Amino acid sequence: MAAEKLFENQVKKYLRSKHIYYFKYFGNAYSTVGIPDLIMCVNGFFVATEIKSETGKVSELQKINIDLIKKSGGIAMILRPSEFDKFKELIERLLRC
Repeated sequence: MAAEKLFENQVKKYLRSKHIYYFKYFGNAYSTVGIPDLIMCVNGFFVATEIKSETGKVSELQKINIDLIKKSGGIAMILRPSEFDKFKELIERLLRC
């Protein structure tokens, strides 16, 4: 299994352990491109993550969508394995709000 998919599964397992609602966005030829991989609601906060391996490339459309989510008041990010601990800290803070 590819490193990115393994990491995605790790993130989803963590979210399930915290009872956080999320869904995986599956892009195809008929869907909007650049939508982040995981969309979640954390204690009322809109959070979106684009899951990447340490070397995974982020497309321009992914960057644009992440920026639009942030400008709309949501939380959005590129999430790499090296940043997973920071992501978990963010989730814990949001759960305490």
